[in-house]
Amino acid sequence: MISLSLLSQKDVISITTGQNIGKVDDIEFCRETAKVEYLVIFGRPRFFGIFGREEDIRISWDNVVLIGKDAVLVNNCDLKEKKTKRKFAINIE
Repeated sequence: MISLSLLSQKDVISITTGQNIGKVDDIEFCRETAKVEYLVIFGRPRFFGIFGREEDIRISWDNVVLIGKDAVLVNNCDLKEKKTKRKFAINIE
């Protein structure tokens, strides 16, 4: 078993492309079964966070191949399909 704090220290690497996707920021669970469904990597801030963030990356738990000492290896990680957009509202009056 591994905690979120330990998981968030590991790099997520795609074994198909070799790309370092980032570090795990959050985990999504299924409400009915309480099983992990997705690893979430928050998008990078745009212009120091003033213009919000890029889209988040959601990686299905089924695509996690190995959780190693330094990295989490994921398979078939098509980043374009696994993104959700975080929206921030800026109210200037």
